[in-house]
Amino acid sequence: MHNTTQKITRLAALLLFCAACSGLAAELVTIADLALRADAGDRTAMRALADAYYAGQDGAEQDFAKAAGWYRRLAQTGDPRAQTSLGLMYARGYGVTKNLAEAHRLWNFAAAQNDPGAQYNLGLTYVQGEGVEADPTRAARWFREAARRGHVQAQYNLGLLLHEGKGVERNPQEAYYWVKVAALQGDEYAQQNLAALSTGLSGAQKQEADNRAAEWMKQLRKQLPQ
Repeated sequence: MHNTTQKITRLAALLLFCAACSGLAAELVTIADLALRADAGDRTAMRALADAYYAGQDGAEQDFAKAAGWYRRLAQTGDPRAQTSLGLMYARGYGVTKNLAEAHRLWNFAAAQNDPGAQYNLGLTYVQGEGVEADPTRAARWFREAARRGHVQAQYNLGLLLHEGKGVERNPQEAYYWVKVAALQGDEYAQQNLAALSTGLSGAQKQEADNRAAEWMKQLRKQLPQ
């Protein structure tokens, strides 16, 4: 296996997760309609408008500056998803001047509200030393918080840190468990490296971790809409 930091870096594309479930999908609304509703303080419309400008969809031309403006208005209301999205724009310099310190500040606000995307992004910054001093202990802490909330890439990255004992006490069985959970959810890197992570585990240890991962998936399926 490659060095942990290298593997996490490969995964570390900072992705903006648009709110597909904004609640407006079933309605035929125009950008002008959304703007009116957003100006009136409709938070759902603010998010839909920001997402539309970010992706250049639903009748809007892609405009990162406008997207950032609407994410900012929503973030100022305390919305953690908007704080995470705006933080990603600052990290990338999309529609705003690139500012990793501001991205980090916004992610801290969102992470404190248990937003797993923000927690994952904080973990990445502490692994890579982007905008902050590299700190594997804090990285592991934030990956764990996000992993517990179902963030697949955080689960995989936490497994890597546990496997190598970076920022946490080395625990090969727990490392295998988290990577198995990510693999069961379709993560390509987790699937590719799962066998290597099982090396050194006893049959009983592997079986226990497999059973725990299966139980995780069982609980996850219960939460999914039928």
